[in-house]
Amino acid sequence: MKQSLFLLILCICISSISFAQTDTITIKVQNQYEAEVEAVNIKVLSTGKSFVANEKGFATINASQIDSIELTKEGYTSTVVTVNQLKNKKVVIEKKFTWKDLLTPMFYIINGGLWLLLFIVFAETGLFVGFFLPGDSLLFVAGIFSNMLAAYFFDTGSDFVNLLMIISLVSLAGILGNTTGYWFGRKIGPAMYHWKDNFLFKQKYLQQAHEFYEKYGGGAIVFARFLPVVRTFAPIIAGIVQMDKKKFGLFNIIGSFAWAGSMIAAGHYLDKLFIDKFDIDLKKHLEIIIIIIVIVSNTPVIIKLLGKKKH
Repeated sequence: MKQSLFLLILCICISSISFAQTDTITIKVQNQYEAEVEAVNIKVLSTGKSFVANEKGFATINASQIDSIELTKEGYTSTVVTVNQLKNKKVVIEKKFTWKDLLTPMFYIINGGLWLLLFIVFAETGLFVGFFLPGDSLLFVAGIFSNMLAAYFFDTGSDFVNLLMIISLVSLAGILGNTTGYWFGRKIGPAMYHWKDNFLFKQKYLQQAHEFYEKYGGGAIVFARFLPVVRTFAPIIAGIVQMDKKKFGLFNIIGSFAWAGSMIAAGHYLDKLFIDKFDIDLKKHLEIIIIIIVIVSNTPVIIKLLGKKKH
């Protein structure tokens, strides 16, 4: 009996020593938006040794499975985790809120989910205050996380059906947003024809806008969806110049489904394509993708503004 007890204690001691053995471990540091975080100071609490994450968020540390590590960086909340609790050797360190986060699509996906996404689409496509919101890049990211967003409403269990559901809900929010802007414009439009010319407003601009929508109204509503800032004010101006209701309604629906469908589907399927063909996870390169989308979507506006033809 005593011999068995002794052997049991010996086994426990050996296991403890083995478990506490120091290993060389590579970890990756990300923030809550799944972006890599560089120059994070990592301290092993039992030994006091410090390590620093490189420019891609990777750090190689010497620690045992039962050691706790502390991660600190200016602008981030200090985080303490145990090595054996790490999933896939990834550590999430929370970034403190700054106003720049409002321009980051993942901020809305993580903190508001589907409902905040729909409100942003509604605001950006029909309310004056929504022009600064990240529309195109937000929809692209929503496509990547379509299954996660679907869970807020109803997870069908089908990747394709979840995608169609998100596209439909976003399109509906866009249609309602544009309709709100249009009716707002119709309410204030008649009064504007009696406004006197000033530095910001001239009657000839209103007349030119009216002529433009008479000639290109349908196309203007559709293509405005793909242009930042322009998509916010296009339905309002359409209402101001009294664009035909049925015509506006038809192209409002077409434009909303074209915009939401193309952007969300692009994010969803390009993410899968890059993983399958090139072993590249687009979720790890969101900042670069967002910059590219912003440049591409704003290029037509910039070219137009720099063009020589004032008409």
